[in-house]
Amino acid sequence: MIKSKILAGAVALALSSSAMAKDTLKIITWKGYAPKALVSAFEKETGIDVKITYSNNEEMVAKLRATRGAGFDLAQPSQDRITAVQKKYKIYQAIDYSKVNTDQLITSMVDAVKKNTGVDGKGYGVPHVYGTTGMIVNKKNAPDAKDWSDLWNPKFKGKISYRLKRPLLIAAAFGMGKDPFALYGDKKAYQALIDEVEKKLIDSKPLVKNYWTSGDTQVEIIKSGDADVISGWDAKGWSVHKTNPDIDFIAPKSGALGWIDTFAIPAKAKNVEGAYKWINFIMRPKNAAIITNASNYGTASKDAAKYLDAGIKADFERSFTADDIANIKWHPPVPDGFESIEAKALDRIKAAK
Repeated sequence: MIKSKILAGAVALALSSSAMAKDTLKIITWKGYAPKALVSAFEKETGIDVKITYSNNEEMVAKLRATRGAGFDLAQPSQDRITAVQKKYKIYQAIDYSKVNTDQLITSMVDAVKKNTGVDGKGYGVPHVYGTTGMIVNKKNAPDAKDWSDLWNPKFKGKISYRLKRPLLIAAAFGMGKDPFALYGDKKAYQALIDEVEKKLIDSKPLVKNYWTSGDTQVEIIKSGDADVISGWDAKGWSVHKTNPDIDFIAPKSGALGWIDTFAIPAKAKNVEGAYKWINFIMRPKNAAIITNASNYGTASKDAAKYLDAGIKADFERSFTADDIANIKWHPPVPDGFESIEAKALDRIKAAK
């Protein structure tokens, strides 16, 4: 009799613990990706208690590595930070896309994330928010500037500026009609392409006014009139447009460069069902629009534009057609040794006279 009561108590405790685990959702994410209003609405709708830990890519990986994928039910790493980590440490579980409401997501982004987070034929991420690097152009002074190749167009001599970092090499390659990402499996071919890019940028140095080094300097150089055609970030271009309508961010014809932050489910998540509920809830158009309105980041939610603030909606509509969105070149994981190739090329470009 006593043993039966003890056994019954143990079973009840186990069931209680299981219920508690299922009724709590632990998320590790970036600030701004889980607004209090949306957390409260989700809790009210589902009865799940949400616990948020704010973090960044490096900390997410460190915490999940330390626990071998335990401690959280949902994480939000950038798409290019998943594959290498998963291959080495197995801290995530494959996404069951049948549980994701992909009908409310932009198809090209879902496909890109599946591919760029893929391990052994399985995808490990769902797209959430994104941002892009393209061009900021003074359309009054340089109305014909449309693509990355205009960063070495003699027509704009002395009015060109860009940042000497690896995205420039990637952008220049696309502007030359090449696909650098397609060579990520061939180090020798990638080296040859970067050599071509390096030569192009060295040869065109006399056309360049200067190099910008930060968000503030990219804004200042085009606001001041020192340059009319620069590489730049979408939100920075839009901020300048507010004070000078002649200046705006454009998506280059050969494709803007993009990053995507994702939803990923840790390997030992206790509330997987709750994680999928959160993904589908956050990506509802009205909810996704709340995050974009607050952050100015783009969203993978297909119909969120209907609910964006007028100014933010206008920014996206001016800079991106549906084709431009589909043509964004999403940064995949960088293979080992490739950043060294790029760093050496950048050093030589900088040192060249």
